[in-house]
Amino acid sequence: MKQHRSLTLATFLCILALPLFAQKTKWVADPAHSRIGFIVSHMVITEVEGKFDKFTVEVYSDKPDFSDARAIVTIDVNSINTGNAKRDNHLRSPDFFDAAKYPTIKFVSKKMQRVGKNRYKLIGDLTIRNVTKEVALDVEFRGIVRDPWGNTRAGFKVSGEINRQDFGVSWNKTLDQGGLVVGNTVKFDIDLELIKQE
Repeated sequence: MKQHRSLTLATFLCILALPLFAQKTKWVADPAHSRIGFIVSHMVITEVEGKFDKFTVEVYSDKPDFSDARAIVTIDVNSINTGNAKRDNHLRSPDFFDAAKYPTIKFVSKKMQRVGKNRYKLIGDLTIRNVTKEVALDVEFRGIVRDPWGNTRAGFKVSGEINRQDFGVSWNKTLDQGGLVVGNTVKFDIDLELIKQE
């Protein structure tokens, strides 16, 4: 009986030791040349753009066209930046992201579906405020280059949208003439420059 338990424990530990993805080639985002941005409507008549200044992106892919890519994205909510300190502090508050309680946003991909030449649908789980929902993102693969310092780099444009209400980011006010102060649809505007880890 003890031997059986030992084997079960050993098997469990081996499973934990396995990598999250089968792909072995790792790429990471160059933060100086990458951007995770978003766009939200304001009072119906205009839009506000913002970004997160601190994040990590890990992509695992063994194929040159990234058709087998799997990704893990972790975003520091406190790094939100819309160019207005008062608004950014409000966004960090419990009215929106509640950064003190939920300091990170996470995306873990599940599959990459080709929809055209160098274009894909990236399906994965997005977690905001401890709420996880499956989302589909549009990905444009912009190619691979070798930089002057010998690094291999790959470029991507990523877009998509979510309803923030689905993740509990629910604060709003109604305008006298109708419409909402802050739109519920959040559009992603993401540029990634990945560096291959040799």
